[in-house]
Amino acid sequence: MKVFIDTNVLLDVLAERKDFYTDAMRVWTLAEAGRIDAHVSAISFSNCYYIVHKHAGRRSAEKALRLLRDVFKPAALTAQILNQAIDAGFADFEDAVQFHSAVHAQSECIITRNPDHFPRTPLSVLSPAEFLAVHSFE
Repeated sequence: MKVFIDTNVLLDVLAERKDFYTDAMRVWTLAEAGRIDAHVSAISFSNCYYIVHKHAGRRSAEKALRLLRDVFKPAALTAQILNQAIDAGFADFEDAVQFHSAVHAQSECIITRNPDHFPRTPLSVLSPAEFLAVHSFE
């Protein structure tokens, strides 16, 4: 199953965010084991680096980038995706980039902690908990 992981889910794992870590880590583990084909936007790398660097320093940020690189497939950020995101009318530009990256990666769903930030078509949008509940990976 090809899925697209939003930056906030990645950060839930990297920053070990207490209320969100468990489900996010279960999704990450599925990707790491190759049980899901997990894609992320190219901008997720810079977003994660920036936030981890700010809170934990350069070495931690560089380690985070290596972890991301080794587990997730980056979706290229193209001029077409940027143009679609700019013209999409989303309240948050970064969400628009994530959405159009997911569509271009031909993902079946977006896994995000903010499902309400995305339209529900042409792909489903699920929280990590919803994704895990809907799909059996036993």
